[in-house]
Amino acid sequence: MSHKTDQESDGLKDDAQATSPASEILAEGVDEEIVESNRRLFTGWQFILFAVLAIAYSSFHLISLNVYPMETWSFRIVHIAGALILGYGLFAGARFAEDDRHASGAWLKWVSYALLIPAAYTLAQVFLMHQTLSGEAMRIDPSIENWHYGYPLMATTAVAVVLSWFYRQARHHFNPADLVLMVCALASAGYLLVAFNTNIRMSTGTSFAPPGISWAAVAGSMLILELTRRVAGLALVVISAVFLSYVFAGPYLPGFLGYPGLSVQRFFSQVYTDTGILGPTTAVSSTYIILFIIFAAFLQASKVGDYFVNFAFAAAGRARGGPAKVSIFASGLMGMINGTSAGNVVSTGSLTIPLMKKVGYPARSAGAIEAAASTGGQIMPPIMGAGAFIMAEVTGIPYTEIAIAAIIPAILYFASIYFMVDFEAARKGMRGMRDDEIPLFSKLVKQVYLFAPIIILIVALFMGYSVIRAGTLATASAAVVSWISPNKMGLRAILRALQLAGTMSIQIIAVCACAGLIVGVISLTGVGARFSSLLLGLAGVSQLLALFFAMLISIMLGMGMPTTAAYAVAASVVAPGLINIGIEPLVAHFFVFYFAVVSAITPPVALASYAAAGISGDNPMGTSVASFKIGLAAFIVPFMFFYSPAMLMEGSAMQILRVGVTATLGIVLLSGMVQKWFFGPVNTLQRVVMLVGALFMIYGGIYSDIAGLVIGAILFIMQRRLYGNGKAATTSS
Repeated sequence: MSHKTDQESDGLKDDAQATSPASEILAEGVDEEIVESNRRLFTGWQFILFAVLAIAYSSFHLISLNVYPMETWSFRIVHIAGALILGYGLFAGARFAEDDRHASGAWLKWVSYALLIPAAYTLAQVFLMHQTLSGEAMRIDPSIENWHYGYPLMATTAVAVVLSWFYRQARHHFNPADLVLMVCALASAGYLLVAFNTNIRMSTGTSFAPPGISWAAVAGSMLILELTRRVAGLALVVISAVFLSYVFAGPYLPGFLGYPGLSVQRFFSQVYTDTGILGPTTAVSSTYIILFIIFAAFLQASKVGDYFVNFAFAAAGRARGGPAKVSIFASGLMGMINGTSAGNVVSTGSLTIPLMKKVGYPARSAGAIEAAASTGGQIMPPIMGAGAFIMAEVTGIPYTEIAIAAIIPAILYFASIYFMVDFEAARKGMRGMRDDEIPLFSKLVKQVYLFAPIIILIVALFMGYSVIRAGTLATASAAVVSWISPNKMGLRAILRALQLAGTMSIQIIAVCACAGLIVGVISLTGVGARFSSLLLGLAGVSQLLALFFAMLISIMLGMGMPTTAAYAVAASVVAPGLINIGIEPLVAHFFVFYFAVVSAITPPVALASYAAAGISGDNPMGTSVASFKIGLAAFIVPFMFFYSPAMLMEGSAMQILRVGVTATLGIVLLSGMVQKWFFGPVNTLQRVVMLVGALFMIYGGIYSDIAGLVIGAILFIMQRRLYGNGKAATTSS
């Protein structure tokens, strides 16, 4: 999707007001594809070629998951290799040239084409080795694997990666250096498929492992890191590089960081197995995540996203500060499905941020509200982005249990943002949207059937269907439901949805594979166990101190990283330590998951806030501080999981109800404290009292709840006597 500017969005809005009645659809283009700045835009036969590849990639997963299953490791290797080939075809390694006159010199092109020779040679060697192993031979001559496969593959991959950093060309042209990387991806995956489908697979991680596995793993890791840099930025790559350095520097480090050490061959022969890259993160990306990306693509193709946003406008637009409340609902619905905070900001924020500014929100507040709301979509059941699927895979807890446990925390998070927005709107005397600025609710109700795919998904999950079967049913229902909507999906639209899914999946698959590399380092070096012992030592002093330290590590690991990777890494490093100090696995993983999610709005590196600042035109750091303030509840609630597990639906019905109600009231007081407003302005002393009352109720104990309710009741009576329902205070202020 091309990013809309403020002026474009305002222009669209003004045109709609000038020429359309209230029933006209307000949101438009929410479902369009997001086009990243380094994404190639092909034309002609190149467009057709990559469209076919993307459709084939999505279809391969649908067929493998539902009709003809493959052997697990082989399926995951093909899953990663397909993403690498598509990714190097679609995403450039350097900025685009403005036109052919500013393109790179011809020598770079010819060097790139020359590299195709060794790349093709290594690919040919894979076929020869396959023939050798298909015969009577039990293994391949190591000298062939080293000199005819390993060394050429390593050198070619490394040189092609470096060349791609300097290769500049027009946006619609293809890059021969990336063609070399695509062939190298085939050669690396091809050898692993050949080796892991024989008895050689049993030798991984031992001195008997053939060198070819290590060479294929090194080249595959380099390709994953480079694609991750292109689609997700440098943060995750730098963290991966630090962990990889630890593998070889660890034996020389003092204290709890030291470990006996691993050789290069032993480490890399094992890291490209289910211990690392082919482990839980790729297991989830190759099943649940890719399936729900296809589901999201079908929803986009049937324009359900536009409907979600319009529904939010009709439901909340008239309230004071209407566009901000619309942002909360729309971003929660969209973020739940698309699984990325920054991407959600771009898709819904391009519409809601300019409208928030129009009714009186400063640019900083508008951007911060959108960033906080979009981030909350990751904790919104039933889909919860991609992190919940990894949680189910890592913990063995059924996905439906995780979705149910997320209900109260999600309510608290969105209640916090809602009341933050409401109190700010009241304090600043903001209006809602006029009737001629929003679509008619009565018209939108007639299309409420567009919610059917999500309802079918929820019902199927709770009827006991597997996540894969439920996701497939929901995807099929999205196509069927579209046939009674204005945006009918024919064969062309279905193929377009499959193409969109193939393209959308590249980032998350690269990120999951890269996170798998880090997870592999953690498990093979044992650094996670040593971190657990450190937390255990802190817990001996204070459990709260151990939790606070775990929070800081989770946020630091998540800074600049997509949610999925942030949670995957934190779950390997931090969660085992929390479990060792006596915390239930569900509570420990939810604790880590929450802080991995809110790292997207935590300064100094806050991806969602930075994306929102780009649309609002405000300073990125200022926006991230403001979004941190708006999402403050998310930094308190996870601590309450430990003190009151009823927040995660663990306990009797009365306990869960009491904790849910009092925690929500506590969130209202906390929001009032931050915004300096309740029914009217509050002074410093009242703010301190509000904070105490809020913490008492959020804490979840029976006596603390009673104390918090008493404080809340006193404040309520005082404010009502002073300001009535708040309207007088608003007008006077």
